[in-house]
Amino acid sequence: MKKFLRIAAGAAALTACGLAGAQSAGTWSARIGATHLSPDVSSGNLSAPSFPNTKVDAKSDTQLTGGLTYMVTDNFALDVPLGLPFKNDLVGDGALAGVGKLGSTKVLAATVFAQYRFNAANAAFRPYVGLGVTYAWFFDEKTTATLNGLSGGTQANPTTAKLDNKFGITPQIGFVYNLNDRWFIDAAYYKSFLKSTIHLSTGQSIKVKFNPDVFAIGIGYRF
Repeated sequence: MKKFLRIAAGAAALTACGLAGAQSAGTWSARIGATHLSPDVSSGNLSAPSFPNTKVDAKSDTQLTGGLTYMVTDNFALDVPLGLPFKNDLVGDGALAGVGKLGSTKVLAATVFAQYRFNAANAAFRPYVGLGVTYAWFFDEKTTATLNGLSGGTQANPTTAKLDNKFGITPQIGFVYNLNDRWFIDAAYYKSFLKSTIHLSTGQSIKVKFNPDVFAIGIGYRF
């Protein structure tokens, strides 16, 4: 019995040592999971000629994502989310509410977070706060027959759209829960303050604050 207790105590000590180094300075980790992006849109009005109060809204999307994290110290980390581009449908709002889909755009948001992680490096549960800089690259914009009908476009000469790429600030909160010394769960919420201008080939434009709410969860491995 004493021998068993000594073995158990030794195993517990080794586990504790492993967890102690799990989130300490100099460690790297990678994760994979999913992210849901829900735009919180504030739209300006389409420039003339247009109906008064012509606005747009954007729909949500969920994609496969992941990320890399480097612990600079036991409490400070640099984190880079990675993943597939999001696709957001653009729909009518304001005077155009109810007309349906006007177009779509894909966006690849590159963000670098500086994070502060609470609790000791050997803690199983570590909440964190972060602040990041995001560069949103909009591409593969498409328009619909509905937009053509509203803007005077034709099948031979359809109305096209282009969005400006922009930088934005992204605050973040989240937590890491260690399953053992290597595997962990990471969950986070962040708000990207992103705005852009949609330019139509007709010469009209509309300023849009997308300001998406972002929810991310993943399972990770620490090296």
